[in-house]
Amino acid sequence: MSVFEIIGGKKLKGEIVPQGAKNEALQILCAVLLTPEKVVIQNIPDIVDVNKLIDLLRDLGVKIEKTGHEEYTFKADDVNVDYLNTLEFKKKGGSLRGSIMIVGPLLSRFGKGYIPKPGGDKIGRRRLDTHFIGFQNLGAKFIYDDASEFYKVEANNLKGCYMLLDEASVTGTANILMAAVLAKGLTTIYNAACEPYVQQLCKMLNRMGAKIGGIGSNLLTVEGVEYLGGTTHRMLPDMIEVGSFIGLAAMTQSEITIKNVQFNELGVIPSVFQRLGIKLELRGDDIFIPSQESYEIDTFIDGSILTVSDAIWPGFTPDLLSIILVIATQAKGTVLIHQKMFESRLFFVDKLIDMGAQIILCDPHRATVIGMNRQHQLKGISMTSPDIRAGVSLLIAALSAKGKSTIHNIEQIDRGYQNIDVRLQKLGAEIVRR
Repeated sequence: MSVFEIIGGKKLKGEIVPQGAKNEALQILCAVLLTPEKVVIQNIPDIVDVNKLIDLLRDLGVKIEKTGHEEYTFKADDVNVDYLNTLEFKKKGGSLRGSIMIVGPLLSRFGKGYIPKPGGDKIGRRRLDTHFIGFQNLGAKFIYDDASEFYKVEANNLKGCYMLLDEASVTGTANILMAAVLAKGLTTIYNAACEPYVQQLCKMLNRMGAKIGGIGSNLLTVEGVEYLGGTTHRMLPDMIEVGSFIGLAAMTQSEITIKNVQFNELGVIPSVFQRLGIKLELRGDDIFIPSQESYEIDTFIDGSILTVSDAIWPGFTPDLLSIILVIATQAKGTVLIHQKMFESRLFFVDKLIDMGAQIILCDPHRATVIGMNRQHQLKGISMTSPDIRAGVSLLIAALSAKGKSTIHNIEQIDRGYQNIDVRLQKLGAEIVRR
């Protein structure tokens, strides 16, 4: 098991380019199963979760070729659906949360989609009901083996219908969309997720020949077609990386330029950081963060304490609440962090408290952060990364802290951040992988 050793308290400086979006990649890569024709995907991040999914597609018989820097071609003209019944598939599929999204396209094109209970971050319950209820609405038969925790859906012919999703699940919406594009008739999906990543998937599918309307809204219509062709698709920069680098600059009092951020796709992310007092400047499509001696948390109009909470798009993404929490520890003022969607994502704050942060964990969903306005610098400690986002939050805390920090279980960080140590070293960070 590798570790990061960090000597903190150093100001960083330079430019950094965000990787391709992890959460988009997990959807887009599964969509190649919908056509026997060649699909070219650009800006694919070189991270563990994405590479695992590419390997899984290869095992299914998809022909895959690396054709350029962060560019791959995929051709699913000889998919081996019998692989779904193998022990190897049960092991590999169960190690990756994103594997759930192969089910929709396999069901749509081949009449069957199987998956073991997916893995991923240990951040609380992440149910799959939305996916399978959607498939059932389209006419699929759902089979669940409780003993082996193996999910199956099968259908001879999928038929379009109206459905109201029980939650605006991003992966659920993507999976149902990929099942519906080849179904007969019209499918209407209400309470659909409308994140930029879902919009990207819709646009890609339409270029392949799908007929999807309502893109960008929570009411999607899908007119089924008989065949989808190939296309070329370029993924967005990862908005979670963009937010992470904003937080890094603030915590370390650094001057950093984040390049090519696709600013119009970031939603409320920049404004939430600005409410914590962080200065941002848009230069073309780059975000420039100047070095700040201090930053002060805003209040609501009536003077009450600011609350930052997660919400479905276009609300604030839950993946950045851990970053917001960390940077609030050195702000001037107080903020309540309310993590609504996952009940285990705030438990990493005990490590921040050990580093000297003033945080009250109210319950599994809420934490009050009393900013220290840099009067008391965090101190380096040894800690363990519990999940991707908490791991990077602890990394940011360590880079701002006095002395040496050690972060264990950095494989969690590698699942979502591409060569993060090398990229931070280029900014002047003192970080070593051992």
